[in-house]
Amino acid sequence: MRTPDQPAKPLTGWRIYAQIAERLRHRITSGEYDSGSTLPSEAVLSAEFYVARNTVRRALTALEESGLILTVPSKGRIVLPAAQEAEVSYRYQEIAKSLRGRIERGELGPGDALPSEAELRWLFSAARSTVRQAFAELESEGLIVSRHGKGRFVRDGTKTPCAKP
Repeated sequence: MRTPDQPAKPLTGWRIYAQIAERLRHRITSGEYDSGSTLPSEAVLSAEFYVARNTVRRALTALEESGLILTVPSKGRIVLPAAQEAEVSYRYQEIAKSLRGRIERGELGPGDALPSEAELRWLFSAARSTVRQAFAELESEGLIVSRHGKGRFVRDGTKTPCAKP
């Protein structure tokens, strides 16, 4: 376990947020941050890793999208129990779950364009085939449709929780 006075290894290279996410993921899985505990604030983490708060936010967003943590307003970011984090086992399922959630919450409505393959590859640090597999899963569920040369779109008529019958 790392002690508070022990400095973190310096981060180098690109995609620093992914490196921070991996270090935090390791701390969660190793038990340094117990289930139900609150993670340190963005300010504390940015000071620890010598990065901007936006970089820390991206790392925390990646952890939240993978189901390890949950953001609770006025409480912070809470570590979820291990049973909840086991929901997502493959990277493409993580991507599909994130997009499915945005569709169900109404962030992406019928006819709206989904993020591009390139954007999702960058956001999730995933290979093109992984992103395409996530799209294929959503297409098989009938949530999205592909239009050759145009992109992928939320299928018209998709039922969302906030849509009126």
